[in-house]
Amino acid sequence: MRRVIIIVLDSLGIGEMPDADKYGDKGSNTLGNMAKAVGGLNIPNLERLGLSKLINFEGAKNPEKVIGAYGKMLEASIGKDSTTGHWEIAGIIIKEPFRIYPNGFPEDIINEFEKRTGRKVIGNKPASGTEIIKELGPEHEKTGALIVYTSADSVFQIAAKEEIIPVEELYKYCEIARQILNEKGHKVARVIARPFTGQWPNYVRTARRKDFSLKPDEETLLDKLVNSGIPVHAIGKIYDLYAGKGITTHLKTVDNADGIEKTIEALKTKKEKCLIFTNLVDFDMKYGHRNDPYGYAKALEYFDEKLDAIINRMLPEDVLFITADHGCDPVTLSTDHSREIVPVLVYGNDIKEDVYIGVRKTFADLGQTVADIFEVGHLKNGESFKRLIMK
Repeated sequence: MRRVIIIVLDSLGIGEMPDADKYGDKGSNTLGNMAKAVGGLNIPNLERLGLSKLINFEGAKNPEKVIGAYGKMLEASIGKDSTTGHWEIAGIIIKEPFRIYPNGFPEDIINEFEKRTGRKVIGNKPASGTEIIKELGPEHEKTGALIVYTSADSVFQIAAKEEIIPVEELYKYCEIARQILNEKGHKVARVIARPFTGQWPNYVRTARRKDFSLKPDEETLLDKLVNSGIPVHAIGKIYDLYAGKGITTHLKTVDNADGIEKTIEALKTKKEKCLIFTNLVDFDMKYGHRNDPYGYAKALEYFDEKLDAIINRMLPEDVLFITADHGCDPVTLSTDHSREIVPVLVYGNDIKEDVYIGVRKTFADLGQTVADIFEVGHLKNGESFKRLIMK
């Protein structure tokens, strides 16, 4: 009754991809640059799983014994966002990139959105979420206009103060935006509700963010598992990233600590053969995008402390994968995602110790390995490394 646990440390890249210069990300190294900026990291559990054998970061202790398998993964898809990274982990390589809007959304999209919602739009430009609500929040409060913005990623984001527009109403506006984008052939990865509260200039974004994603247009690892009678339990924004496709149960989280606790609880209660799939988003959302290396380091050290509790809840047959979906270097001038290599760490009683699985050509190798472990057949993309890691 083997269980597999995948934990995505959202944005924990470990160095620039070979094509990083094409994305403006030359020199990006989320883990390495962050560790240097804060004067060193103390993450002994991640090191015991092999992380410091993949990247020489400041503060690394380099333990003599590594208790799991470890390697690097390159992104084969075009892009560097969460949807692209997660879809590739599950077996989809994106060759046609999601659309981005460096000059804001076209007039026909905005006009139709205003018509269907009955509200005016303000903003309509790439921006930091915290900065644009500070800039336009007072006008929004006065007029009820919706703050629409994007970023370097493929996102249509709608911010509204909860006291002005109730969250459920904001969600309806997001569904309208999703429908318009689909109707007009705009392949936008996510429409995101960004509710906030508080008083200017100290607005605070609330935990009731919600993503309205495109559905994967190909079969994923999650589909294969569910169709084979193996439940998929999603924790954090996993459900949103796959638009609910291939998900058996899902739990929202308010922060990393909540996501970690819900993962531990799932390990206590989900005793059947299953996949427990967790995304810890704070690394990206709260620290990478806000250029906060100290907050990022503290969050990573907290996760490292909690790794003992996760491992102690694992059954003898369980297999744990720890990875990332892209980078978001908190030290570079950019506040956007970075095109980076990601780590993959594997642990379990049945996993060989101190085994290097090399540099994998695609994130899909992880999904293919999980499919191989569960014996549910091959994904369209990826090469299994099961034979390299299993005893």
